[in-house]
Amino acid sequence: MCYAEEIDKQASPLQSACAGGAAGAVTRAVAQPLDVLKIRFQLQTEPIKLGSKYSSIIQGLSSIVKEEGFFALWSGHIPAQLLSISYGILQFSTFEKLTELSKRSDPNFYLEHKHWLNFTNGATAATVATIVSFPFDTIRTRLIAEQKTQKVYKGFLNAFSIIIKTEGSKALFKGLVPTLAQIAPHAGIQFAVYKLLRDNVFNRIKIFQRSTTFGVIESSLLANFLAGGIAGIVSKTAIYPFDIVKKRLQIQGFQQHRKGFGKQMYCNGLLDCIKLTITNEGFLALYKGYGPSVLKAILVSALHFSVYDEIKYFLLRLSH
Repeated sequence: MCYAEEIDKQASPLQSACAGGAAGAVTRAVAQPLDVLKIRFQLQTEPIKLGSKYSSIIQGLSSIVKEEGFFALWSGHIPAQLLSISYGILQFSTFEKLTELSKRSDPNFYLEHKHWLNFTNGATAATVATIVSFPFDTIRTRLIAEQKTQKVYKGFLNAFSIIIKTEGSKALFKGLVPTLAQIAPHAGIQFAVYKLLRDNVFNRIKIFQRSTTFGVIESSLLANFLAGGIAGIVSKTAIYPFDIVKKRLQIQGFQQHRKGFGKQMYCNGLLDCIKLTITNEGFLALYKGYGPSVLKAILVSALHFSVYDEIKYFLLRLSH
């Protein structure tokens, strides 16, 4: 018998892309409300306490539904789906290709250093996927940031055209620098922790194993879900402040449309944003929205990896 990690290389680029895109679509549909709430928290400059616009997960969700309607929890869902699908396709197909090249070029080196290679391959794949899909992220943030009772944009295409017309194409890449600063280590940690838990922990425990028709021991769906969830917690906690800064940079030039949400921040670039956030709100402001964000990270990472592996192995079985 061989283990699931030994058949990863059998997945073609098309199979990896299909599995990655599907995993992105599923996780985005499920986790979007938490993403909306997380971004609202991140953009709130007032302290998160009783009486503030958003003070807790339950209060925040109920406030959005009460003031803007239930479907406001899926604000920006179309660009968010385009973001997740394109990101998933590029991230997983690039990671699988880099892993295959690593194994082929020097099998012994790969076996000795596979955890570090999982980290670097994951970081590289995420960087490529982020640069390509970033405009979808900016539009998603704008659609979530606007107040639904005073809409600025009529939808994805309208937001895209207005941003290009009024702010220029560079506005679609606002916040790219802190995003790349966080996404590379975030994805690297995710892949390294997930692969470590899947292939070296859960895959060796009998209750978390399952055998396939072509003689391979796979970790079960539950094992993959747990490994993905743990990977999500670790990676999100490590890089969270960069996510705050990214979101605040993405709404620069849009603050006049968010007056109903309270005080707005005006900053000039990455360092100024960090300085103003800490000076005006305290260091812990860099972790605003951490509650819904870490819940989302657990859910998204668990679903992302487990759905990806399920679909990938399903496609592999069909091809055998």
